[in-house]
Amino acid sequence: MNAESVTSNGLSDGVRRALEISLRGTDELLPRDEWVRKLQRSEASGTPLRIKLGLDPTAPDIHIGHTVVLNKMRQLQDLGHRVIFLIGDFTTTIGDPSGRNSTRPPLTREQIEANAQTYYRQASLVLDPEKTEIRYNSEWSDPLGARGMIQLAAKYTVARMMERDDFNKRFKAGQSISVHEFLYPLMQGYDSVALKSDLELGGTDQKFNLLVGRHLQQEYGQEPQCILTMPLLEGLDGVEKMSKSKNNYIGISEDANTMFAKVLSISDELMWRWYTLLSFQSLEQIEALKSEIAAGRNPKDAKVALAKEITARFHSTAAAETAEQDFINRSKGGVPDEIPEVSLGGAPLGIAQLLKQAGLAPSTSEGNRLVDGGGVRVDSVVISDKALKLPAGSYVVQVGKRKFARVIVS
Repeated sequence: MNAESVTSNGLSDGVRRALEISLRGTDELLPRDEWVRKLQRSEASGTPLRIKLGLDPTAPDIHIGHTVVLNKMRQLQDLGHRVIFLIGDFTTTIGDPSGRNSTRPPLTREQIEANAQTYYRQASLVLDPEKTEIRYNSEWSDPLGARGMIQLAAKYTVARMMERDDFNKRFKAGQSISVHEFLYPLMQGYDSVALKSDLELGGTDQKFNLLVGRHLQQEYGQEPQCILTMPLLEGLDGVEKMSKSKNNYIGISEDANTMFAKVLSISDELMWRWYTLLSFQSLEQIEALKSEIAAGRNPKDAKVALAKEITARFHSTAAAETAEQDFINRSKGGVPDEIPEVSLGGAPLGIAQLLKQAGLAPSTSEGNRLVDGGGVRVDSVVISDKALKLPAGSYVVQVGKRKFARVIVS
């Protein structure tokens, strides 16, 4: 280590920068001093650290809230460390009880395989595929067998397991806890042993499981991993965590126009939180942008920049540029360049029926409600008559600010 590169606090510029990046937006980094020592050793030896993230394929799609931890992986990957994207095809058969107040039913092998097919493809939109090691925990979990599972279970006590918050609450409430649920944190921890992990990432709800990994590595004579937990991202409402069930999410497979418009819909306050957790801009760049806004620049400029960055990541730069222009057109009452085209029969067709058949409303009753609320336009004219019937012809139909369709009635 070059003496000139050591800062006044005893850390080299490289290690100090790596620590700053590690801590950006982080909920906890434990133990911090051990992570610093790992970074120093890596810098001195030129050997990259092994960074592990395990995801169970419990659903086929992910939203941008799930990418918060992937973003942190990419930041560490860009520092030169080895990223291991672990697909929990074995642990998913057990079912993670984290945050549950009842036994979680495991998925079938067919469901797991179907979901796993899409997971890495989606994660690759954030991670650098060429620098990512993909593993499946069935590689070492299946060969354990009954004898190995019993030997593993002997390395952790029931008392320690009951320190876990959700288990403790369920036990006190008299709710059932199945024995197989104790196996989940053990198997997740054993993944760290198999991969010789230096750092494991997860959401704040995964802290107990990550600590089990540290314990088991010590039991197996390994240097224990550090753990880094990331906060749960607030959704579009800025209150609840992002969730499909709360309809406050942005799916990474959503079209570019919808993604762009949804980012623009968040509050100015939430925007800076998203910048910290989702943007790849440096903290210095974000602080400079904040200063410009404080000095009088329109905060919408910063929000547009964030919307373009996120949209480009999951689509392309060209798609983000088009989404921005389409949003401008819609704001001015214009029509996007590309809208779906739908052909319908039955002319003359009632407006509510047209909205339903064109996929612009889930039902005719909802179509009527939209008309009552002034949320329906046909060829840029607001429709207020629920009894309106459209004769044969071609129409540009708009619902709300973002839904458009070119409807051909015959």
